[in-house]
Amino acid sequence: MELQQFILSLIAILVCTRVMVELAVRIGQSAVLGELFAGVLIGGSVLGWVEPTQTLKLMGEIGVMLLLFEVGLKSDLQSFLTVGWRAAAVATIGVVTPFALGYGLALLLHMSQLQAIFIGATLTATSVGFSARVLHDLGKLNTAEGNIILGAAVLDDILGLVILSVIMGLAESGTVSWFDVIRTAALALLFLSVAIVAGIRYAHWFTRVVNRMRSRGRLIVAAMVPVLLFGYVAELLHVAALIGAFAAGLILAKTEHQAHIEDTIKPVADIFVPIFFALIGVAVDLSHFNPFNAHNWPVLFMAGGLMVAAVLGKLAAGLGAGGKINRWAVGIGMLPRGEVGLIFAGVGLASAVISTAEYGAILLVVALTTALSPLLLKRCFKTA
Repeated sequence: MELQQFILSLIAILVCTRVMVELAVRIGQSAVLGELFAGVLIGGSVLGWVEPTQTLKLMGEIGVMLLLFEVGLKSDLQSFLTVGWRAAAVATIGVVTPFALGYGLALLLHMSQLQAIFIGATLTATSVGFSARVLHDLGKLNTAEGNIILGAAVLDDILGLVILSVIMGLAESGTVSWFDVIRTAALALLFLSVAIVAGIRYAHWFTRVVNRMRSRGRLIVAAMVPVLLFGYVAELLHVAALIGAFAAGLILAKTEHQAHIEDTIKPVADIFVPIFFALIGVAVDLSHFNPFNAHNWPVLFMAGGLMVAAVLGKLAAGLGAGGKINRWAVGIGMLPRGEVGLIFAGVGLASAVISTAEYGAILLVVALTTALSPLLLKRCFKTA
């Protein structure tokens, strides 16, 4: 019965995401928006066809790794290095500003210091996977704005890991191990740097091995191994696996097989990636949106305040782009909280830092920022 349910869930995800993507594309919207709304439709709030089981979540994680691998394959490392200081500035402002706004709002709502720190930390998140997908759909992946957004989102992810370790330390013991905080940040940056430098240095080995192989599927298997291996090592070091996959893409982009790998990986990504975005939609509980239910009013009020803080905090990040860059696009590109926001919310609820009402407010902010980003980003690039 478990296998039957899994197969039915997979069918529902693949069919519904494809239908909604077709509708989204035909009305001139981003494909990822269709996948997100497909998840809402088949989730418990509407049809109830899909439960976010552990197996589906793992498939979704593989999906976002493949997405970041594709982004790495399409990216120019030199372009990333060129906008490095701008990406760092955007990431720093995009963490500090929403944290301060969220923290201040929580204190105004008479929350405890620990809750206020957690609420502020949750607003710092940026979904690098979601931002990458939107930029890809809009054909803006390799623009200056696209490079800044992706670079800042990756740094944001690293900073998010550090912040999350601080929050978990506070929740468990009431104290923070600064050694663990510094170690987490250092390992994340060291891993990304060493992986890229060493990988590019020995990328010719990949070409040599593939050229000697004669069996079917040699290229797709040879490409998947670095993705999974780098993701595995990243997880061992408590760094997000998607950062490892992104590094693998940057490395293989330097090989002579780059174009063939990109073509070969697409069919695999087309299966796994929609699962990831659909599950974000599945996690949304539409009952929290009902304003006619008096029990939802505190949640909606809090969500409204957090939404303002979340949007203003990331729009301010665009100021760090400097130069003749479309700062609005950069700020909006940092807007989606996606899976990162859901992780923060889940940790807060599991550790009893926040209540179910506060959890619901955070989920509303995650859903709205994630859904608004592709709409606003498309308009922003069109009017630029």
